[in-house]
Amino acid sequence: MRFTSTPRGARLARRLVSHRLADWGHPYTTPVNEALTLITAELTANAVQHGNVPGRDFHLHLVLTEAVVRVEVTDTRAEAQPPPTASAPDSASESGRGLLLVSALADDWGVVPRPAAPGKTVWAELSFRRN
Repeated sequence: MRFTSTPRGARLARRLVSHRLADWGHPYTTPVNEALTLITAELTANAVQHGNVPGRDFHLHLVLTEAVVRVEVTDTRAEAQPPPTASAPDSASESGRGLLLVSALADDWGVVPRPAAPGKTVWAELSFRRN
């Protein structure tokens, strides 16, 4: 789905993921829903803050496989790449902890070039056990 590259767009994307996960059998208060919702919040906030190109939207793709949920956030700024490994900012910094949260909550995450267009896709995966 496409969302405007605004804080409102990031908030709507986060809510969509939470609702979709609930529809897929992971209610709002479950660890899977809470973790993926927070991961989505961080990735979409980064797309709005660092990947924003005026007039361009960001894209969200959510995939459920047998025991993995994958969230992908695509923006149009290829030159604004997140670091390959998340590192802690200095203690006085008011920002820079989002990818640390993603790294701590996700089983895996990464960045790939956007296919057939300028930009990048930042993705994260979370494994879970089926009941």
